[in-house]
Amino acid sequence: MDKKVIAKNYTFLGIMIAAMVLGSIIGWVWPDASVLKPLGTVFINLMFCIVVPLVFASIAGSVASMKSRKRAGKIMGTTVATFVVTGAIAAVIMFVLMKLFPPVLSAWTDIQAEEMGEYATVSDMIVNFFTASDFVGLLTRRAMLPLIVFSVLFGFAVNLNGGAETPVAKFLEDLTKVMLKFVQLITYYAPIAFFAIFADLVASYGSQITESYGRAMLVYYPLCFIYIFTAFPLFARFGGGKGAVKVMFSHITRPAVVSLGTCSSVATIPTNLQEAEETGISKDVSEMVIPLGATMHMDGSCFSCVLKIAFVLGVFGQNLEWSQLPVIVLVAVLSSVGMSGVPGGGYIGEYIICSLFFPTQIELAFPILVAIGNLVDPPATMINAAGDYVVSYIVSRYVDGKDWLQKKLAA
Repeated sequence: MDKKVIAKNYTFLGIMIAAMVLGSIIGWVWPDASVLKPLGTVFINLMFCIVVPLVFASIAGSVASMKSRKRAGKIMGTTVATFVVTGAIAAVIMFVLMKLFPPVLSAWTDIQAEEMGEYATVSDMIVNFFTASDFVGLLTRRAMLPLIVFSVLFGFAVNLNGGAETPVAKFLEDLTKVMLKFVQLITYYAPIAFFAIFADLVASYGSQITESYGRAMLVYYPLCFIYIFTAFPLFARFGGGKGAVKVMFSHITRPAVVSLGTCSSVATIPTNLQEAEETGISKDVSEMVIPLGATMHMDGSCFSCVLKIAFVLGVFGQNLEWSQLPVIVLVAVLSSVGMSGVPGGGYIGEYIICSLFFPTQIELAFPILVAIGNLVDPPATMINAAGDYVVSYIVSRYVDGKDWLQKKLAA
């Protein structure tokens, strides 16, 4: 990449960051800045409209064009295993921090209960995580995991029917390219959207951070950034070998900024795919790891899950015990895997936590958890989405060999 291209990319990135900072300032000094929210919602909705066909085309096309179905299975297995391991590591880190710095020092009093609507049972949620009741149900961002499952199976069917040389496989490849061009067009609107999103965020939640919430954020926000500069380099070095950390940091900024601005792992898929391609990650790896990671790789959500449990335990005057570590880590990983890649996570994680840890106090616990979820959503999504790109290094190591990155750099 020449200097002009680098300057162009960083100039646009600087414009986006400046828009976010300006939006935050406006939200701080103007309490009614939430009226700007529709400007950001337009951008997010456009991204969501792109994501469904992009995810379908990229995953199905990648699987369809694979010369080896054994390779596809290896990529899938390595990807899921990596998600589980990194999620568990994140949960343990947060558990230790919660023991050292409890978010709530004394039990709350006069907590007002909020009325809850009807929610699906655990068995229903499991079914809905992986399947939709009909084909039309797949054509929505709220069914990302079912869409991914369908896309993988569709890709295998095309592969069995002739593979990369079939008209269907070529159509999927061309559709993926078209959708990525579509993303480039929408990106020009991003600075305006980022300005509005952050103005609304600060105006809506800035005044609601009480002593307990503030203490929780003082632990959570720095942890997310520390995790990026400690865990991510270790993962990249392990996956890509010598020189991988430098390459990773040169490509991770855009996914981190986009995810921080949109609060959506799904909306960051196009950016992650572009950065993975520029890095030299195999197309079949990136087009399976990154879309799958948008709903299953949730290290930031594992952080927040443990924080939420520790927070509500403190609210009710209960202690976080070491004996709870295994079950809390397990719940953090499983509930995070089930979260949708949309802003707020659909409150699925909060409901799972309530049903398992606070079943008799669910009316009190649920609104508290939702408030925490809203406050930590931006940095959590940043960890989730940017981490998808980093995980592709680890999967590449096991699929393409330890020296995959060195070969790409040499070429």
